[in-house]
Amino acid sequence: MKAALLTSPQDVSKRPLRIVEVSKPELKPGHVLLRVLACGVCRTDLHIVEGELPSLREKLIPGHQVVGEVVDGATRELPVGTRVGISWIGGTDGKCWYCQRGLENLCDSPTFTGYTVDGGYAEYALARIDFSFPLPTTLDDLHAAPLLCAGIIGFRSLRVAGVEPGDRVGLFGFGASAHLAIAVLKAWKCEVYVSTRGASHRKLAASLGATWVGNEKDRPPVALDRAVTFAPSGDVVVAALASLKKGGVVAINAIHLDRIPEFDYDHLLWGERQLRSVTNMTRADARDFLEIASEIGLRPKVTPFSLDQANEALIAMKTDSIDGAAAIVP
Repeated sequence: MKAALLTSPQDVSKRPLRIVEVSKPELKPGHVLLRVLACGVCRTDLHIVEGELPSLREKLIPGHQVVGEVVDGATRELPVGTRVGISWIGGTDGKCWYCQRGLENLCDSPTFTGYTVDGGYAEYALARIDFSFPLPTTLDDLHAAPLLCAGIIGFRSLRVAGVEPGDRVGLFGFGASAHLAIAVLKAWKCEVYVSTRGASHRKLAASLGATWVGNEKDRPPVALDRAVTFAPSGDVVVAALASLKKGGVVAINAIHLDRIPEFDYDHLLWGERQLRSVTNMTRADARDFLEIASEIGLRPKVTPFSLDQANEALIAMKTDSIDGAAAIVP
C-alpha cells in the first residue's frame, strides 16, 4: 500500500514525510483491517512530525482521525463494509487503577494511533475492534474525519471546563477543534466569545454564531463562566484566566504547551478560579459526541488533501493558511 512515512522528525517545511510503498498491515486478533477513506490532520500530528513529542518508533505512519471501511477481521457488530472512526486513543490496558475507575483517558499503558502504532496517513490501517466507532450515515467520510479527535477532544474540553447550557464560554484560538466546539455550544444555548489571531479565523467564528470576536490580545467584554484554550501557548492560558469571573474554569486543550508565564495570583487565580488540563478522551466521549454531531447536523469546514500532499496539509495547519480542518483522502 501507499503511505506517508516518518523516519526523521523535523520541521515540516523540510517535508519530512516520504510517500512510499509499504506492506499492508497484517490482521491481528481483536483487530479489524480498514481501507482508509479519509484521515483528519491534527495539530498533534504536527507535534509528532516535528519532534516536539518524543519519537517512539524508528518508522511511523502518522494520523489518528481515521475514517475507514472494514475489509477484514469483521465481527457481528462490525461486518465487512461497516464505516468506522478511529481516534487518538487506539486502546487501553483495561487493568490499571485509572481504567478500573472509568478514567481510561488516563490509562497507564495506552496505545496512541499514529504515534505508538501506525495511523491513517495510508491506504489501509489496523485498529482494535473495541476502539472502532461505527459512524452515522449522516456523516460523510470527509466531514466525519475531523470529528474523531478535534471534535471529540473539543467536546471533552467543554466537559472538563464544566460548561452548562446558557453559560458564557470563551474559546481562545479558533482552529479545527474550536470551530466544532462552537456548534455544540450553540446547541446548548451558550454565549460564545472568541479570541484568536488571523482575520480569516475571526471571520469564520463570526459566521458560526459567536457572540463576540476579538484578536488574540483582546479581552472579552464580559466576565466568562468557562473558557477553553486551543493554542499551545502559555500566554493564551493566562489571557483566558484573566477573562474569568470568580469560580470560573479554564480547560487547557493542548498536548504540548510552550510554558505558562508568571502571573498575579491575587487578581487571576484567587476567587476559586481553576486551571484544568484536558488529557486524551474516553470511548464514552466519542460515542456521546458523535451522537450529538449527528443530531445537530454538524458539518465541519474541511480542506481535502491527497496522500501525496501530506506534508502540505501539515504546513497549511502550522501556518494557519486554511480555516477549519484539513483531511487527507487517499
